Amino acid sequence: MRSHGTILGTVTELHRYPVKSLTGERLARLDVEKRGVVGDGLWSVRDLDGKLGSGKSTRRFRRMDGLLALRAHYGDAYDGEVPVVTFPDGRSLRGDDPTVDVALSEHVGRPVHLGREELVSHFDEGPVHLVTTSSLATLAASRGTTVDARRLRPNLVVDTGGAGGLPENDWAGREIAIGDEVVLRVLYAMPRCVMVDLAAADLPADRGLLRTVTEVNAGDLGVVADVVAGGLVTTGDPVVLLAAQPRPPART
Repeated sequence: MRSHGTILGTVTELHRYPVKSLTGERLARLDVEKRGVVGDGLWSVRDLDGKLGSGKSTRRFRRMDGLLALRAHYGDAYDGEVPVVTFPDGRSLRGDDPTVDVALSEHVGRPVHLGREELVSHFDEGPVHLVTTSSLATLAASRGTTVDARRLRPNLVVDTGGAGGLPENDWAGREIAIGDEVVLRVLYAMPRCVMVDLAAADLPADRGLLRTVTEVNAGDLGVVADVVAGGLVTTGDPVVLLAAQPRPPART
């Protein structure tokens, strides 16, 4: 355990999303590098004009209904570089299968292409995304029903105990250590969009969840973090808020 810090909790869930805006995979371990979780968001479904398929439309992204109904994973039987996309009818196609673009185009109702990340990251906000069980409990208390962490698409879910509250709101600008190797620097609270309301591969729609997030925490939940030191993260790893480093004295 890291010294000079405050124990926040333990890692209870780990998630990776090989293809942007598709349902991802839950794992027992994740490798983390400077870019973020290895393989996370490395691929995307792209429109003919190059915009990335998403649950919203912006300068870079184009809303494509139906993406969350698809699953993406790398899997033990594959090379770990090319994702496998599973369709609602049970078909599974590797990302380098010559028929995958046709299948995806038929699914979303427009011509699209599955492509690997090039120079610009596919991430909306930042490399790594965390939420706490306390924040999930706060949402659940407000809605009167359990909120599945997968709706928020985190990489890490941190078990902060049975209490509610929004503890990660206080982490901005601080570093947290996870296990024996990984250190993250928390940037800011994660802004939410309509994707949290939408149905996913095995989750029904939850209309009103975004409204609850807005009421509870001004539309933010969880935090975005940069990677200070990479390494291996496993479920059960301790999560420690490192002691703040003293600022150097101002020059006079």
